[in-house]
Amino acid sequence: MNILLGEPFRKWCKTMRKVVLLSTGSTKYGRIDVTAREAALTAAKEAVEKAGIENREIQALYISNVFSMTERQGHLGPLIATSLGVPWIPALTIETACASGGTAFREAYANVAAGFYDCVLVVGTEKVSHLDVVTATTYFSYGSDYQFEAVNGASFPGLYAAMARAHMHQYGTTEEQMASVAVKNHENALHNPKAHFHKKITVEDVLKSRVIASPLKLYDCCPFSDGASAAIVASEEFAKKYTDTLIYVMGSGRATSPAALFDRENMASIPATNLAMNQALKQAKLSRKEIDFLEVHDCFTIAEIMAIEDLGFCEKGEGGKISDEGVTARDGEIPVNPSGGLKAKGHPVGATGVGQINEVYEQLMGEAGKRQVEGAMTALTHNIGATGGTCSLHIFRRGD
Repeated sequence: MNILLGEPFRKWCKTMRKVVLLSTGSTKYGRIDVTAREAALTAAKEAVEKAGIENREIQALYISNVFSMTERQGHLGPLIATSLGVPWIPALTIETACASGGTAFREAYANVAAGFYDCVLVVGTEKVSHLDVVTATTYFSYGSDYQFEAVNGASFPGLYAAMARAHMHQYGTTEEQMASVAVKNHENALHNPKAHFHKKITVEDVLKSRVIASPLKLYDCCPFSDGASAAIVASEEFAKKYTDTLIYVMGSGRATSPAALFDRENMASIPATNLAMNQALKQAKLSRKEIDFLEVHDCFTIAEIMAIEDLGFCEKGEGGKISDEGVTARDGEIPVNPSGGLKAKGHPVGATGVGQINEVYEQLMGEAGKRQVEGAMTALTHNIGATGGTCSLHIFRRGD
């Protein structure tokens, strides 16, 4: 299927400007005592200072957020722009469920590439720790087909449990293989000072943890997290005024799947992932073998397994096997989620996609410390909304 890659897109790719990830910033993920608005400012300030720019040089602001209404505050864009001292710039809040961060980054990238702006700030932010579990779970369910899924009792753990059962039935994937994903990501998060969890676990720990929605257990599920992450997107010309080390946005893909699981041909796959990947690879003119590591959307362990399959890094049905064999470990053939992923780094919904990009920046700049992927020059971020109704995907490469 060749969606959104027609003649207008090809012509645009030939005339678009080169786009650079100039800097990033992030709060720690977990439980925070400030508002989503305040967390956003902390992350934005770090990104601006690392870039070496002045706030007045920011020409547009994209905010990714899903649950600000739980703090009785909408319309975050102009509030944050005002707090940054640039109340006159265009500011937009974007919501595409858990893919909001990646989608906001995509909009910033497209506008810089098209020449509308030279410097854009993207900030993802979320605060949910003030909610009880039932209320938070209910708010999350609004990202599904609420009328047909959530109203009938299908929360996201239940929906992903159905996807896991379908995958197990079709391909023989085991609970032990899913558990290996959790173990790996917790191990990676031990070396990430901004991760929600710093706790080493074993496959046995996962298998013995409380059942949430069979076959998914507590340690198969990502946490509810607070936090904020920011990224500055700039034209190549603008970025060269501030740094000699350029991280280019090589490719960008956006696609959707049928929102409800019952409308899909195969519950063990997310079609938007494959569609977005094909778009990004074609634009980047790169092969999968040239990508050094992946940050994928592992809201549940089965989601990481499906992601590496749908992205084409292994055959369908092999994701659990290669995870269990260590292929996706930080020092493996295909490192996946060196940050700790949503599973252990955390999942502050509106910030998650931008947080993935923060990990890419630190890795490609060689600033990831003990979780550094050796020799990393090219990376991919994969951010999905709900059960894959939305996918935003980007490929980055450090300039030589």
